[in-house]
Amino acid sequence: MPEGNEIHRWAERHSAAFAGKTVRVDGPQGRFTDAGMIDGRKLKRVLAVGKHLGYDFGKDLILHVHLGLQGDFTEGSGPLPEVRGALRLRMWNEAAVKRPAVPGVSKRHAWYSDDDGTGHIESSKVAWVELRGPMDCSIYSQEKWDALLERLGPDPLNGDGPEKMIARVAKSKKAIGELLMDQSVAAGVGNIFRAELLFRARLSPFTPGKDVAESTLRSIWKEAIVLMKAGMIDRRIVTTKPKDRPHKSGPVLKEEAHYVYRRQGRPCSISGTKILTKVMAGRNLFWCPVCQAGQDSKAE
Repeated sequence: MPEGNEIHRWAERHSAAFAGKTVRVDGPQGRFTDAGMIDGRKLKRVLAVGKHLGYDFGKDLILHVHLGLQGDFTEGSGPLPEVRGALRLRMWNEAAVKRPAVPGVSKRHAWYSDDDGTGHIESSKVAWVELRGPMDCSIYSQEKWDALLERLGPDPLNGDGPEKMIARVAKSKKAIGELLMDQSVAAGVGNIFRAELLFRARLSPFTPGKDVAESTLRSIWKEAIVLMKAGMIDRRIVTTKPKDRPHKSGPVLKEEAHYVYRRQGRPCSISGTKILTKVMAGRNLFWCPVCQAGQDSKAE
């Protein structure tokens, strides 16, 4: 599932391509029946909060998109391509209906770890986007959008402070590894950032929230801002520090981008101990039982 860095990246790109312009929208396979409500309207702005995108067309018309586990965008310049696959929605600007002087190009966004950050289209040149496989793609009223925001916790990429997150964690007996996956605690933090932020804090994911020091929570929040902003540049999430990588300089290789995420059974780059994994909050959790020693840290 895309995490907050990628959602905010989409918001920035789609804002550059479509905000302030009259856009065309359709659901060519009948999978988005409300396209007529926003087709031909001016898009005012693109909003991002946590893992949610909101395309604000004004007058109680906000297109809500939640990519979920399978959702993905394809974007391109030049004319609209032929409809292919299970296409939920298309959005395009006038550049997509004009015959370009040079052939258009498209970019399908693969799972982030297989995307090396190359081949991206300059956002101002994007003429169309296609959406496939989202968890939700529907029209929200302003009231419904505001209700969504009320349910979500603070977002590190929206300039929010950590106070609301700290207050919720401090009164909970749930494990911090579970709390960080709760979008009402920290919006946009997902499975990758959960594992990596806890490792960088040398904090056991099994520590009850109420036992985590406020200073530790503030440090985690500060690091989340830095790492998630960096992940907006090219979709790659790199959480290791140069001094902890086999290659101290140059491009970060895929196998050295993370400390613990998806490294189960491999030695920790700091302690050499085998990285462990178990399911927590419905997703695979990864941690080092030595670097993150604490309550139940050796549980498998």
